[in-house]
Amino acid sequence: PAATVAGCIFKTTMISRKQKNDIILIGVFLAVALIALLAILLFKSEGAYAVVVVDGKETATYPLDADTEVKLQNGDGYNILVIEDGKAYIKEASCPDKLCVKQHEVMYNGETLVCLPNKTTVKIVSETEGETDFIS
Repeated sequence: PAATVAGCIFKTTMISRKQKNDIILIGVFLAVALIALLAILLFKSEGAYAVVVVDGKETATYPLDADTEVKLQNGDGYNILVIEDGKAYIKEASCPDKLCVKQHEVMYNGETLVCLPNKTTVKIVSETEGETDFIS
């Protein structure tokens, strides 16, 4: 009887082979995700320009190294784009949800600010526009 009790305890505390493989698989996924995150952080480049696209048409390009505040008009809607200290953000907008105002400042190549109701996008690009970034 003592041997069977010890055997039952031993079997219930051991990790099954399937559980061990699951733990290894999760560890591998976490390691790959961490490596990808580090690669993105190491290889991202600062942008040089903010390219404004309104209703699908490129309307303006502003350098990030010059402080600027400009009103981007699209019909009845508008966004106020602010560029300061090498970063761009939407200060004010006429859209009802104001999600574009709540977006963080952008400064790295490939980052964007989007206002769907006003059909306005601001994309950060580097010195050489044809450059492919790490994420692409």
